[in-house]
Amino acid sequence: MNFELIPLCEEHKQQFKRDMQVSFQQGAVDGFGEMEEETLPESHIDRSLSAKGSIAYEAVVDGMPVGGAIVVIDKETQHNHLDFLFVKVGIQSKGVGQSIWNAIEKLHPEAKVWETCTPYFEKRNIHFYVNRCGFHIVEFYNKNHPDPNDPDGYEMEEGTNKEYFEGMFRFEKVMKLLT
Repeated sequence: MNFELIPLCEEHKQQFKRDMQVSFQQGAVDGFGEMEEETLPESHIDRSLSAKGSIAYEAVVDGMPVGGAIVVIDKETQHNHLDFLFVKVGIQSKGVGQSIWNAIEKLHPEAKVWETCTPYFEKRNIHFYVNRCGFHIVEFYNKNHPDPNDPDGYEMEEGTNKEYFEGMFRFEKVMKLLT
């Protein structure tokens, strides 16, 4: 497998967003069954892409796009956030997600802490972050304990799958810095 993680170029952005939406939609379908509601509106991806310190990466294997990630780097604190990581539907369980995460860590060795979230029902994601990437669950956001950075939850757009955001695990990975 010839794997590369490269900065997302403008001409691939629309396909990148569509592939991410399909991947997240499949995760919701796997958790809840068939649904018509959209799990990940494009506006949520755009919000991440336009955040201060945001970097989008496209994962490519043998010249073909297979997934990607969006990270937000805080250059002052190096408390960084993994906003999205996805592997295209049909390509999961082949080591691509692990390759994406390993490459992100290598691209950002100055990171002190990484943080990410995933919905409560995404067992594959929870396994991936905890058992494969070394994150720890540090918090569970829900209606009784909302995310302090987003107390109203994601701004739900008409047609958005609200069940998807009813509970989110927050993960952290404290990096071991070489001194």
